[in-house]
Amino acid sequence: MKKAVTQDHPAEAIVIGASAGGVEALSAILPRLPADYPLPVMVVIHLPPDRRSLMADLFDAKCAMNVREADDKEPIERGTIYFAPSDYHLLVETDRRLSLSSEEPVLFSRPAIDILFETAADAYGPALVGVILSGANEDGAAGLKAVRAAGGQAIIQSPDQARAPDMPRAAGGAVPDAHVLSLDAIADHLLALHRAGVS
Repeated sequence: MKKAVTQDHPAEAIVIGASAGGVEALSAILPRLPADYPLPVMVVIHLPPDRRSLMADLFDAKCAMNVREADDKEPIERGTIYFAPSDYHLLVETDRRLSLSSEEPVLFSRPAIDILFETAADAYGPALVGVILSGANEDGAAGLKAVRAAGGQAIIQSPDQARAPDMPRAAGGAVPDAHVLSLDAIADHLLALHRAGVS
């Protein structure tokens, strides 16, 4: 397993993508972030399109950070975890506001991880950290490649520890120099970002 390394550019935002097995994976990471964690965290997890997402409610009960479902056109606030609502793509505008879109699904998914990661890479460049967790398709691979191409950090859950290894495996194929870490190591690394002041 590769060890995460530090870079010179301070992290300003984190994007996380997950699908099958994602609730368990997120539950090993997000509750470890303290209430005063200084970065925004934006999350896409694949959801059934025909029912309201309960992700924000579920994780608000588990997490010290402020957790909410993303609203269209709201400014991104530090120290907040945003979940994409069901049946909407979550995007980051270049002025660092969130927006929601009902455009066509990507890889059969709306919200799609690729769209969040690609738009966040445009907005944050090398100050972005992208994390791909357990999932059963290839959504997120192109998005993580965009994060890395913009100079950001790419982190992948170790496929052999993921309940559904297809998504982290596809991301690893797209971004060969990504850090491949256990869930505990991912949480440790995210905690270290603001302690060290560098990404």
